[in-house]
Amino acid sequence: MDILQGLAGGFTVALDPMNLLFVFIGVTIGTLIGLLPGLGPVATIALLLPLTFNLEPAPAIMMLAGIYYGSMYGGRIPAILLRLPGDASSVVTTFDGYPLAQQGRAGSALGITAIGSFLGGTVAIIGLTVLAPTLAQVAGGIGSPDMFALAGLGMLMIAFIGSGSKTKALAAAALGILVAVVGLDPVTADPRMTFGNFQLIAGVHIVAIAVGLFGIGEILHNAEGGFYAGLKKAGLSNVLPTRADWLTSRLAILRGSIIGFFIGIIPGGGGTISSVLAYGVERRFSKHPEKFGKGAIDGLAATETADNASSNSAFIPLLTLGIPPNPVLALIFGALLLHNITPGPGMIDERPDVFWGVIASMYIGNVMLIILNLPLIGLFVKLLRVRGAVMAPIILVVAVAGVYSVRNSMFDVGMCVAFGVVGYVLRKFNYDLGPFILGFILGPILEQHFRRSMALSDGSLGIFFDRPLPLIAMAVVVAGLVWYVVDRRRAAHRLAGRVAAETEPAPVDTSTRD
Repeated sequence: MDILQGLAGGFTVALDPMNLLFVFIGVTIGTLIGLLPGLGPVATIALLLPLTFNLEPAPAIMMLAGIYYGSMYGGRIPAILLRLPGDASSVVTTFDGYPLAQQGRAGSALGITAIGSFLGGTVAIIGLTVLAPTLAQVAGGIGSPDMFALAGLGMLMIAFIGSGSKTKALAAAALGILVAVVGLDPVTADPRMTFGNFQLIAGVHIVAIAVGLFGIGEILHNAEGGFYAGLKKAGLSNVLPTRADWLTSRLAILRGSIIGFFIGIIPGGGGTISSVLAYGVERRFSKHPEKFGKGAIDGLAATETADNASSNSAFIPLLTLGIPPNPVLALIFGALLLHNITPGPGMIDERPDVFWGVIASMYIGNVMLIILNLPLIGLFVKLLRVRGAVMAPIILVVAVAGVYSVRNSMFDVGMCVAFGVVGYVLRKFNYDLGPFILGFILGPILEQHFRRSMALSDGSLGIFFDRPLPLIAMAVVVAGLVWYVVDRRRAAHRLAGRVAAETEPAPVDTSTRD
């Protein structure tokens, strides 16, 4: 009953006309910045943070929250249409979103992701409303051994998300991990692989790598083979998912919502891990796993649903424990402190207007986003009508400007161009780019939490066998490897049987002719 009363009070705050305006401003800005590769919610919220000081706390946090989950919606658009992820969590979206766009199904791809994002976000907000206190306590008890196990699961999925050779996928992931090592050691703060370059002490920025690999690398690849004509591939006959698309994706959306919700409440989890896990799980459930990486709409739906669900459920540890689970929530944590509000267990009693008002505004903002996005799908798809030769320089300028805007660094721009060349070379030799970027993201998580676990246990590996989550994760890893080996052997036996049947000589008719 207290939850219903609190939520009713939250809607009273959120439905105030001025607060509604700020929610609308937030989700609109979020969608727009999601369209701009390299900008992202971190840079935008950082720029707007000083401006919120003169606002009341409730509308200020509502607007910043709207920018965050709104950018999750917007980030799928360049990832699907142009294979240009706006942030790290949109990388997995490119795996099937871009092939669908090239097949003339950009409208269906954008439509199913908008619907999945809405449903995933709604499920997460309901879970936040009902289960926040209990789930926050559980999430607060998750330590480094558990995070190492989850990141290990994500690394396992890398072998299954590539559409080509598993060996090449793992090799690309290893290269990504090697690049992630550049910079300061996370424990001793000693420089690693900087070669005396002061700029490399901070490491290579994720935006420079993502935009270089997927943006500039794609432009170079297209320039060699000829840019797409565009006119025939941007049909507007179907700008919404078909009934068949919905039937194929409905369970993927359900599973993605659940995975995204639970990963989002874990400090350090976030959209990237939830997207990877949801994509890998969906591939194992799919009746047609061979389509993944080539235009599987259920894989796309699972990824985007999990991404948006995690962005909403990430508010649980922030609001109830005072633990920001990712950089964006860390900035919103700072905004709360600017207004003399300390997020944590006491926030529900001390500032119920902000606590419940933000939660209620997320229901409203989610509805605003689906209303804004679905009618504009046709406008987004029209981007493909423009010839590639015209779009390429525009994409290049926007990408480079986005990379520069993150840290105002020309060094980042240079790294972006360098990784564009790397992306082009990898494409030439048929390496998937996704495992590279995922290795770059997940590798440091593995290292950091493994070393913390070793420090906590004085170097004993027994710490991974004393907690239930690592044991479950290891069991899943072993089961996945066994399943993969068995599945490969079955496929080999089936292939051998077909070859034997095709090469077996036809029976000779020995009957006597009249």
